[in-house]
Amino acid sequence: MQKMMFIILIVMGFGIQINAEITTLKGAKKACNGGYATGCYNLGVRYANGEGVKQDYFKAVKLYTKACDGGNALGCYNLGNMYFHGKGVKQDKFKAVKLYTKACDGGYAGGCFNLGIMYSNGEGVKQSNSKAKELWSKACDGGSAEGCFNLGNMYLNGEGVKQSNSKAKELWSKACDGGSAEGCFNLGLMYDKGKGVKQDYFKAVKLYTKACDGGYATGCYNLGVRYANGEGVKQDYFKAVKLYTKACDGGYATGCFNLGNMYLNGEGVKQSNSKAKELWGKACDGGCAEGCKNYAILNKR
Repeated sequence: MQKMMFIILIVMGFGIQINAEITTLKGAKKACNGGYATGCYNLGVRYANGEGVKQDYFKAVKLYTKACDGGNALGCYNLGNMYFHGKGVKQDKFKAVKLYTKACDGGYAGGCFNLGIMYSNGEGVKQSNSKAKELWSKACDGGSAEGCFNLGNMYLNGEGVKQSNSKAKELWSKACDGGSAEGCFNLGLMYDKGKGVKQDYFKAVKLYTKACDGGYATGCYNLGVRYANGEGVKQDYFKAVKLYTKACDGGYATGCFNLGNMYLNGEGVKQSNSKAKELWGKACDGGCAEGCKNYAILNKR
């Protein structure tokens, strides 16, 4: 019933919230027209997201370009995202690399993070784990929780660095403290499995709770397993059902599978073969082989 793994997350960010210095559309336009790069950046965000104006990626690109040329690192970062995704411009990963480099050199940790991804995946540059490590280290030191998380994965797997569970733990702790739900999850899994640390179900539960509260569906699933089995917490089928539901709704197929089991056995919910079948079908659609198997068995009855 329990399925756990270390997850390597590589995220390419797209949207950035508007800088608090200029909060109104009128103020952003005035600032941009007056040569203030941050105003152009904020106005670009509005056009990219359709906030107070009609969404227009082409205008967003022009404004991010103006912001970037004016020394705004966030403008370079968002312009890099536009080139990476091909929004308002022809997709050009080489151009994205140049812009992320400019954002990173300008002090924006997110630029260093995304540039690290490019080197890790060999997109727009020659693949290099050592370069990815250097950039994620810079991102992590600059306050990017995602940078700390990905760097922790490198140490766990020994990619471009000497394998070290203790270093992975240190970096995931930093990521978790910085708001990375995935960092909390991986750290929780270390305590759950006793990998590089003394096994501690109570600490695992706390970290899975933090991951789940942060919107990470797999964290909700693993927490549900703990409540179903009474490991690190008092056994509580009702709580397990709520957590599997959250995991299932969050797109984690095995959460749907386990929730189906709860309905089949009447644990924490009223027994229902039809509900179990529905959930196993959803699990199957999400790629869970066990869900397909159980759905087929129940479908024959």
